[in-house]
Amino acid sequence: MALTETVPAAGPSAHEGILRRQSLRESAARTYARSLPIVPVRARGLTIEGADGRRYLDCLSGAGTLALGHNHPVVLEAIHKVLDSGAPLHILDLATPVKDAFVTELFATLPPELAETARIQFCGPAGTDAVEAAFKLVRTATGRDGLMAFSGAYHGMTAQALAASGGARHTGVTRLPYPYDYRCPFGTGGERGAELAARWTENLLDDDKSGVVPPAGMILEPVQGEGGVIPAPDGWLRRMRQITAERGIPLIVDEVQTGVGRTGAFWAVEHSGIVPDVLVLSKAIGGSLPLAVIVYRGDLDVWQPGAHAGTFRGNQLAMAAGAATLAYVREHQLARRAQELGARMLARLGSLAAHHDCIGDVRGRGLMLGVELVDRDADAGLGGARPAAPQLAAAVQRACLDRGLIVELGGRHSAVVRLLPPLTITDEQADAILDRLADAIAAADRTTPGPTGSSPTTLRGTTP
Repeated sequence: MALTETVPAAGPSAHEGILRRQSLRESAARTYARSLPIVPVRARGLTIEGADGRRYLDCLSGAGTLALGHNHPVVLEAIHKVLDSGAPLHILDLATPVKDAFVTELFATLPPELAETARIQFCGPAGTDAVEAAFKLVRTATGRDGLMAFSGAYHGMTAQALAASGGARHTGVTRLPYPYDYRCPFGTGGERGAELAARWTENLLDDDKSGVVPPAGMILEPVQGEGGVIPAPDGWLRRMRQITAERGIPLIVDEVQTGVGRTGAFWAVEHSGIVPDVLVLSKAIGGSLPLAVIVYRGDLDVWQPGAHAGTFRGNQLAMAAGAATLAYVREHQLARRAQELGARMLARLGSLAAHHDCIGDVRGRGLMLGVELVDRDADAGLGGARPAAPQLAAAVQRACLDRGLIVELGGRHSAVVRLLPPLTITDEQADAILDRLADAIAAADRTTPGPTGSSPTTLRGTTP
């Protein structure tokens, strides 16, 4: 459907009415709707059109779900093909041609060492259920109960997934330091900071007085997304793989957001060359529809029938859309494209940071980018980092929306502007995204009250 077609019930009054009814009917737990008061009615690729007729460049992409953007033709074709065929849409965990094609395509993208013996478990439709399944799997396989996770992590909102996330409270999960150059817990950053983080982990496991018993597994993200777009150093990931392998601890890698080309490799673990014991996958693997799986080493497959189940683990439309997406990303080398374009965008963000003291750090991998906003008038703390500026970040997000750009906030104190554009964006669209972001930062830096808004230096649409 073309973006120029008439929108049903469009116009300012319809827009305001829908938002008003949402605020009256939906729970206080709603999130994106609070910071993004728009009513999407049509979308294609990078572009969303609202009920009020405004158009936006979508750099949220369903929190990374839309690898090919909105309503990509190959995804729509795959969905229509299933609908037109009369195939069942709900099949629990029964085998179907659609499911077989999805699994075959998925396994073709996996690291060969994992694919050789891999097993797949279809979970409930959300990534958090796949995380729960991964925990259940390693606990069953090892006979142990504890888990190791990392500061800044985000693995979902169900009980155990949340317990392994950075915001958890009163949990038995052992928390480990994650390398974070800008806010290094050891005040060093770089290779030295990553080495100290690895030594800390190793010491906890080997010191019989550390109070840490051998865990059932370790879970990590190769790039922390909600934690603030923090890429793990490849060397540190290899150390985590070595540490866990030598001690018989299954390594679970959460690629819910980093998978399917997002970071410049089909799976983010490929950058470091590690082969995890369990991969947790969701978001983009469903081609915009709900789908979540775990893929794991065959020798871990020791649980009993029904040990993990779910009514909606057989989403045929998502499998068809997912297979089409996986194939398109692979055949069109979109991971390489993400790596090249992401590097250019990161370079331009670095130029932007050089002109704005309120930007403390820019970072990312592939088309998973982050801009950390700070109080430029405050004294730098440990390692040279200034305090986060959440008020300024919120102002930047609003200014972006005013300019037709949708971005998400994350990181410590929600002070990191996150960019997750579709892998299909053009160079011109990338420039438009960065032009609008640069203009929004300049405007917010001028107008935000308090220390972060005084004596700003502005930059509008600058390229390196």
